Amino acid sequence: MKDFLLSLLIVMNAMSPYLLLGFLVAGVLHVFVPKKFYRRYLTNNDFRSVLCASLLGIPLPLCSCGVIPTAVGLRNEGASKGAVAAFLIATPQTGIDSILATFSLMGLGFAIVRPSAALVTGIVGGILVNRLLKNHLSEDYEQVKTTTASESAENKLIQIFRYAYVNMIQDIGPRLLLGLLLAAVIQVAIPDEFFLQFSGMPFVQMLVMLVVAVPMYVCSTGSIPIAAALLAKGLTPGAAFVLLMAGPAVNFGSILVINKTMGRKFTSLYLITIILGAIIFGFLLNNTDSLLHFTNVSMEHCCQVPETTYTFPVFKTSCSVLLLLLILNAFVMKLFERFRKENVGSESKVYVVDGMHCNHCKSSVENAVRNVKGVTSVDVNLEQQTVTVEGTASSDKIEKAVTSCGFEFKGERE
Repeated sequence: MKDFLLSLLIVMNAMSPYLLLGFLVAGVLHVFVPKKFYRRYLTNNDFRSVLCASLLGIPLPLCSCGVIPTAVGLRNEGASKGAVAAFLIATPQTGIDSILATFSLMGLGFAIVRPSAALVTGIVGGILVNRLLKNHLSEDYEQVKTTTASESAENKLIQIFRYAYVNMIQDIGPRLLLGLLLAAVIQVAIPDEFFLQFSGMPFVQMLVMLVVAVPMYVCSTGSIPIAAALLAKGLTPGAAFVLLMAGPAVNFGSILVINKTMGRKFTSLYLITIILGAIIFGFLLNNTDSLLHFTNVSMEHCCQVPETTYTFPVFKTSCSVLLLLLILNAFVMKLFERFRKENVGSESKVYVVDGMHCNHCKSSVENAVRNVKGVTSVDVNLEQQTVTVEGTASSDKIEKAVTSCGFEFKGERE
């Protein structure tokens, strides 16, 4: 237990300052970069829209479920299918927070290659979709104009900190903590020589990581300590990168939603691009390991439990404590959300909506339903998967607004 706690603290001290800084930058991007800026460059069915979608998605800290309503919203605004595909592929693989955290724990090489891979695979996937699929809006989609008038009146600084250290921590905090715990378990439980028996089979290692990464849900930041711990135990850089790329980019939940909202062919091209991209970049990393020094000394030191007494740096330890407190706050808020009862008035109805997992999902549904004629107020409960609507709007209109965001409308709660 002592080695486990020490290993956990070492990994957290290495990541927490960069994570806190990354969350802050993400909050600034969220508040000061308007959504219309993203939509402006994504409407044409050409290479430029695909490139812009990939570039604009890379710094955004959206997970594989949170990116779906954003992508569907872009589609509803007229973005081409290729641009939507590029955005879906590139965005969840990385973000400004995960880039900084990758650098802190795994070195400059991984920090450079990770967003580069997101850019390349996003462009390739977008081009394939533009070339092989017809680009037209489905009749099932209804353009939903969102409004942020209430937010604009609020102090910008408050918006930044709320998004960075409340909303984002709520979305990825639990999974980030799980990743840190798994990394510590790996350090303590897996013998140093375990992966050495597969040292001559790098392709087998990548396939194993691919089988593990594709179905599970792990955010781009939460995957970093796991990959770093496995890398320190002898996993090849290519196999570690497969986990870093495929894990955040896709999971069973996102596959089902994308298949429903964008179609089977779109989903197939989306998956093929991610899987082949992960394997190709994995091979490239294995062949350039000595050149780019991916298994650098700083990464090895932060992932290994030292034999001597560990000295606690004041600043890094303070950042780790702050990060833990923010994650604890996220847990408490989710607990209150789970047991919170909706205020159902005479003109209120509670609907069940499946597929909402994070604050991006919540915001997307709230904005869509709020703009339905006849709706006076809307409240989304993520834990209970419900949407409470007050007003005179019909259930059919509410269903159209919900499904336009890519979520499953299950009718009024009994």
